Amino acid sequence: MAVESEAEMRERLHAYAKSQGFAFNEDIDRLNLIMKGLYNNAVKHGAAYCPCRIRTGDSENDNRIICPCAFHKDEIKQQGFCHCRLFYDA
Repeated sequence: MAVESEAEMRERLHAYAKSQGFAFNEDIDRLNLIMKGLYNNAVKHGAAYCPCRIRTGDSENDNRIICPCAFHKDEIKQQGFCHCRLFYDA
């Protein structure tokens, strides 16, 4: 599987956020750090695992933390942002 560039990943996730009524973190430094972590995980591990969560080595569990992770919508509903603070309630 080919890994998209960091810019392509950012564009795809930004489009996803807009389609869900979410916004990206406005803190550019934090946003860039998250994107770099996602991209590095995609290159190193073959998937954009959330850099704020720990991979277990169990593919079923780890698939749940591929961005956008299985938890982000509930987290945004409960606290206004996801765990890594990439997505915010708009």
